[in-house]
Amino acid sequence: MMLLYRLVRLIETHSQALAASLLLRVQESDQVGDYRNVPPEELKQRVYEIYRHLGDWLLGKTEFDIEKRYVEIGMRRAEQHVPFSQVAMVIVLTKENLWEFLKKESVIDRPVDVFGELEMLQLLEQFFDHAIYYAAIGYERAVAAGARETTAAGKTVLVLEAG
Repeated sequence: MMLLYRLVRLIETHSQALAASLLLRVQESDQVGDYRNVPPEELKQRVYEIYRHLGDWLLGKTEFDIEKRYVEIGMRRAEQHVPFSQVAMVIVLTKENLWEFLKKESVIDRPVDVFGELEMLQLLEQFFDHAIYYAAIGYERAVAAGARETTAAGKTVLVLEAG
């Protein structure tokens, strides 16, 4: 458990740099091109808040807190016309950015440290898996709330109205 706290503290201490490196990854990625619709500062700030308070998110926040946060993010990205596949990919990139940082920065001195690192990995996996799920729910809610059927040239189309 001690290694878990050390790793969380390491991430929180470097949260600004982690957020900046993720923003760069998103801007350079061809997979998430529609994230140009998201103001860079908004993305950086949201990710910074996760990295900066990671201990709270992993050890203190409830499932409801994660749901509330990511449903809101999913809804916001739908309003910004970012396809959900790209929303999910940015959450994956957020996790990968963290993994790469931990691989570079963490040092395992004793075999018992492996268990601490495994515990950290398990908590992070669970957090990011739930983040994707709740972002999907938020996205679906936004689409359902803003969607309406319209007949255009004899075809039914789905229109998402920005809210």
